[in-house]
Amino acid sequence: MKNKIDKCRTSYWYQDLADHTFPTIFLRLKQEEVEALANADKKGALPKNIQKRLKHPMASFPGNCFVFTDVVSPTDTERFKLKNGAVYSPASAWRFLVESNKVTQAARDGLVEHICIRPFRRMTKPREFRLFIKNAELKAMSQYWLLRHFRRLEGRKKVYWKKAKEFVKQIAWTLPDNDIVMDIYFTSTGEILIIDFNPWAENTNPLMLKSWDIDWSSELGIKLIEPPKKLGGDISVSF
Repeated sequence: MKNKIDKCRTSYWYQDLADHTFPTIFLRLKQEEVEALANADKKGALPKNIQKRLKHPMASFPGNCFVFTDVVSPTDTERFKLKNGAVYSPASAWRFLVESNKVTQAARDGLVEHICIRPFRRMTKPREFRLFIKNAELKAMSQYWLLRHFRRLEGRKKVYWKKAKEFVKQIAWTLPDNDIVMDIYFTSTGEILIIDFNPWAENTNPLMLKSWDIDWSSELGIKLIEPPKKLGGDISVSF
């Protein structure tokens, strides 16, 4: 029986949901290669061989690629902050992975089996959302990037919620688990693409829901950062 984390591996769910996500190629790692990743080895025979193996799958996609592992992406790196994780060469892809504490820790925890390669796509932050699915039904939806209030979302939130509900209903029979968290992206044409899955509760961030201690029997709708409040009346400030 697969546990919650195993079911969230991209390599586990991709085959059933390939038509609703980004094209992805999987590079299986040998145990010693996983150990090289866990140790953040930048040089040596193993990193060099992995980079050689990455060359063909990366060349399968035009332009830059986004490279990650089964259960975690290197979003905690300077590369992600500066270029959203876009990499062009196998050497930069490997360096991007070993510089991520999230990735190397996952390798040390025995959670990494594959390096996953996707074509790089620059995504607009207001169109990324986290869906909370209980008993194969959408119960809540949160703005993913909690940077600020995005005014454009106010006029779209009902449409996004409706589309997300229809999407979850459509794919419910292929979900990797009935209780699961799914991160998605709305394209400019309104299509929904799956980014990844996370275990229900566990260490998954509830984002705008703030807590997992919620009555999940009813729909909670879409949660967004509220617009800044304007102060009215007589305001006096003293220093």
